[in-house]
Amino acid sequence: MVIIMKVKIFDCEDEVDLEEAINEFLTTVNDLVDIKFQVGVSVFSEEQIFCFSAMIVYN
Repeated sequence: MVIIMKVKIFDCEDEVDLEEAINEFLTTVNDLVDIKFQVGVSVFSEEQIFCFSAMIVYN
């Protein structure tokens, strides 16, 4: 039996947008394997720029 794994990548500038996108996607997934979450931060001039991302592994 071969199990094919799939991934879905999300990348948002706001944590609320990321949360909504993931929650909507999870309603379509039957077999969730793992979720990896990461936040990137950089500074441009005097502005902080955030990047919220997640990778969902599923069957």
